[in-house]
Amino acid sequence: MARKTKTKRTNRAKAVRKSPEADVSLRNRLVELLQGGEAHVGISDALADFPAEKRGVYANGLEHTAWQLLEHIRLAQWDILEFSRDPKHVSPDFPDGYWPKTPGPHDDAAWTKSVQSVASDLRAMISLATNPRTDLHRAFAWGDGQTLLREVLLLADHNAYHLGQIVDLRRALGIWKK
Repeated sequence: MARKTKTKRTNRAKAVRKSPEADVSLRNRLVELLQGGEAHVGISDALADFPAEKRGVYANGLEHTAWQLLEHIRLAQWDILEFSRDPKHVSPDFPDGYWPKTPGPHDDAAWTKSVQSVASDLRAMISLATNPRTDLHRAFAWGDGQTLLREVLLLADHNAYHLGQIVDLRRALGIWKK
């Protein structure tokens, strides 16, 4: 009797997980998580009106500049996105391939390009996550069992962590008004 009850619960859980409503709901929650604004600040708010003269400045007690954090987010996000959609993608060397070599951008154009790349790659990951033909739970044929769901959660977690660092940096530099 206990075995039948367990099987019924398992089948019911699978049916709920596979229902179109549950799938849409999960995908919507993933978009909210990637965009921020619920439990953590979004990238556009964290970087809004960041003064050019402060982008390469270290704050007392903090390890990274805004440029370093922005570029790290860009590089890691790009790597996670490409891994999720390209079986032939080769990740950069860790950790050197995930951090910029300089504390500040060469010019405003470099900063703008990095911000735009982060936004573009984030939109691409959202497109992958919201595509109903994409199975969030199926392991990629490449890798070590990773799924798109795992990569989306990894990306959201990674970005949230470093966006918190950017907010702390802004506070320490006296340029956070939120």
